[in-house]
Order: sequence, then structure tokens, then C-alpha cells
Amino acid sequence: MLPARRALVSVFDKTGLLDLARGLTGLGIEVLSTGGTLKALRDGGVPATSVSDVTGFPEILDGRVKTLHPKIHGGILANRAEASHGEQLAAHGIAPIDLVVVNLYPFRETIAGGASFAQAIEMIDVGGPTMVRAAAKNLAGVAVVVDPADYPRVLAALEEGGGVVPEDLRKELAVKAFRHTAEYDAAISEWLGGGGGEPFPSHQTLGLRREMVLRYGENPHQAGAVYSVAGGPGIFGGFAQLQGKELSWNNLLDADAARKMAALFTEPAVVIVKHNNPCGIGRGADLVEAYRRAFATDPVSAFGSVIAVNRPVDGALAEAMADLFVEVLLAPGYDEAARARFGKKASLRLLECPVYKPAEKGDVELRAIDGGFLAQPPDALSDDPAVWTCPTKRQPTADERRALELAWQVARSVKSNAIVVANADQTVGVGAGQMSRVDSCRLAVEKAQLPVAGCVAASDAFFPFRDGLDVLAKAGITAVVQPGGSKRDDEIVAAADEADIAMLMTGVRHFRH
Repeated sequence: MLPARRALVSVFDKTGLLDLARGLTGLGIEVLSTGGTLKALRDGGVPATSVSDVTGFPEILDGRVKTLHPKIHGGILANRAEASHGEQLAAHGIAPIDLVVVNLYPFRETIAGGASFAQAIEMIDVGGPTMVRAAAKNLAGVAVVVDPADYPRVLAALEEGGGVVPEDLRKELAVKAFRHTAEYDAAISEWLGGGGGEPFPSHQTLGLRREMVLRYGENPHQAGAVYSVAGGPGIFGGFAQLQGKELSWNNLLDADAARKMAALFTEPAVVIVKHNNPCGIGRGADLVEAYRRAFATDPVSAFGSVIAVNRPVDGALAEAMADLFVEVLLAPGYDEAARARFGKKASLRLLECPVYKPAEKGDVELRAIDGGFLAQPPDALSDDPAVWTCPTKRQPTADERRALELAWQVARSVKSNAIVVANADQTVGVGAGQMSRVDSCRLAVEKAQLPVAGCVAASDAFFPFRDGLDVLAKAGITAVVQPGGSKRDDEIVAAADEADIAMLMTGVRHFRH
């Protein structure tokens, strides 16, 4: 790269624009610009040359054609090491362009805001990506900048290098530029190809951005990193770590599960998670009451857990949790008293993030398998207890129904095969991830630290045999909710009637593998 003499600056996002342009002109670099960027520069007192004055051709088609001209792209793409390229530039009166500063029309933001088809089409940038790709291709002689966050680094490099951006930084910026245009094109293709009600288009483009490198992955001998969806709000809807050690792979998996479970409840709720399964969920008049109920489910497993709540945390909850070792706590906010109390636990990872929002129509979740991905809409179906049926002789009481609804909400978040024993306000026993449903029933009963007799139970899928129900009946369970649909449903219902158990059937299964 030769010392920079000319820069083309054309940006939609004007963040840091004037400081950058003043820095460039202060280094003796001529600034070329277009449209709104040109006006912003001149209004800010920065001398800038119109691209139209360079090309000798006006902007046309309502700005659709501004920079698509040989005097622009020749100046960007000329190979500085090729004498013949220099001769051709001279022959056609083209001056080299050494720095390209461009960011693109906000396409993702436009469609997210409910824009019409015509409005979205006008937010498809053509000249911008073309300049970015041209400059990135010619990284040997040109520096390209697409992120305002990089402006200070580039200015510093130009100043220290006598107008030359060092090769390693030019390469880094070029990589960033190609990723920028790739993500942009992916957003457009997904939007344009997403019509017609097709839930699974023929192609899925994954635009991912690395957010952090972890100390290790699931185990210490595995490396680990975290990527966010490009253009999205970020991990956990955009979170801030307020204190504590670095997050680990397992912390993040458990935090994701806990946050999603906490969002299932409208009243104050506390979710305690261990190894991606809830070991305690409680709800109450406030978070302290909810926490005590959640903790009472399984105090042993709560040690070293990840906890999520669906309300801002105050000092009272922080005090209630004082004696428990917790790896991660997620909440939508913390007051000063809570921050001060938790600040005494230096290793506690305190995350502030919005409450999880259920998946929207058209969302697809992917799970990696060897050589590809499984794709499906998230299990975001909202259960309606009003449509559940009761095939048993006895209907559940009002208190049993409230407990059944809680147990069912929890069961959909437990690894299958899942059995959840609960009362009206808290989990009592959780049987997770067993190979047979009867073993999950036994585990839920055996794990219980609170009285099981008089509680209810939920099963994420139907009972294939009556043995699981018999285990629950023997433990004193009074009501059960399950999807139904087994060829032995009549036998299961008869077993419930024998034990005077009320049973509800949801008609919906919630496996979580």
C-alpha cells in the first residue's frame, strides 16, 4: 500500500463520521463522498468532493446509481504493483482511491420494523456492497472499513504509518468486510425466499458472529467459543455480565435453559437448573417466596446451580440466597442493594438480560448432527388447559388443576422421559432423562425432599404401560396430566380410576431430547 491520498466515504450509519473525516483531512487525505454523507460532511465543516464531480456524471434513478462508474471502481481495483494498471489509470484520468469507508443500508432493521415489500426493496444496497467487495479484494493496496468502531484504529494506523495502513490490519478489515456483505446478502435472500408459507426453504444461510472464546468447551480438553446470530439482538437477547468469573460452555447451556423456563410463568418465579434440567422451580407472591419454594425441591442439587428469575432482583432475594453457592444468576435487573450483597461473592457470575420472548412464527431452530443439521420450529406452542379432557371418573379439584398446570409447564422443559411431581406452587420431585418412563416415575418420587402424598404429576408423553402410574399412585399422587394417545389409554385410565386419581389429557406431547 502506498501512502493514502484519497478516501471514499459513503455511510448510512453516521456514527463517528465527522471525527473520522476530520482526521483524514488533517492527514492530507482527500475525501470523496455521495448523497447524505456528503451533506453531513459539508454541514459539519469538513471539505469533501462529490463523487459526481469525479465521474462527471450525476446521481440518477433516485440515487440507485451513484458510484457504479469506472472512475470509482478503477481507482479502487487498480493493482498498484502492475505498471500497466497505472498506465491505464493515467490514460483515462482516474486517480487511485486508497481507503474505502462504507456501511450499508439497514436491511435487517427495515424488515424487522414491518416495512412493505417496496420499502424493503429500496433498502437493498447495490453500490455499497460493490465498493466494499472491490476494496476488500484489492487489500494489497486499499484499506476498507465497514464498522465505525474501527475508525480510531485506522486513523491511528494512518498517522503512525505515514498514510499507510499495515498489511495485517488491512487483511483483518478485508475479512470483516467480506463477512459484512455475506451477512447482508444472507438477510436479503432469507427475506426474499421466505414467502409462500414454506417453513423450510431449500437453503439456509447461517450468519454467525463470534462473541467470545471460552476457557474450554464441555470438557477441559475441548476448545470452546460462543457465536451470535448476525444482525440479531445477541446472546440471551443481549446480556451484560455485571460481575464474576468467565462464563463456561456449561454455564451458558444451563443459563439458556433456566432463562427459557423462567419465562413460562407470569407470576414471580425462580428456576434452579443443573445439567440442563430443573432441580427446583417455585412461584410465589414475590421472588423470595418463589426462591424458597424452588430451593426446597432439592437443596443438595441446588449447590453449584444456575438460577434464573423473571423479575428484577432486590436486596431481599440477594439476602435469601446468601448461603447458597450459585454459578450463574440471570435476571432482567438488579437494584443497588442486590448488587452490593452479591458483590461479596466475587466468583458469582451475575447476568442482566431481558426476559426470554417466545419464538415467533417462522423461527427455525437447528441442531447439529454429523454432516448437517436437524431443523424444526421451536416448541413454542402455548398450552390451553381449557381444552384438556378428563377421561377418569373423578375430575381434578381447583387446587389440583392449578398444580397440574404448573407440573405440565415444567415437564415440557425437562429432558425426556420426564415426570414432574408438584404441588400448586413448586416442584417436589423431577425424574429426568430416563430410558423408561417407569424409571422416571420412580426417580421423581425418590428424589422428593418434600411430602409427595397429595401432590400431582405430569408426564411429557403418554404412559405406555400402567406400571408408571402405579408407582405414582403408591406414592400418594392424586392427579396426573399427560398427553394421552397410547394404545393402552383405556388400561391407564382404569388404573387411575382404581386409585381414585383424576387424570387430564392434553393431546400434545412435549419431548425434549
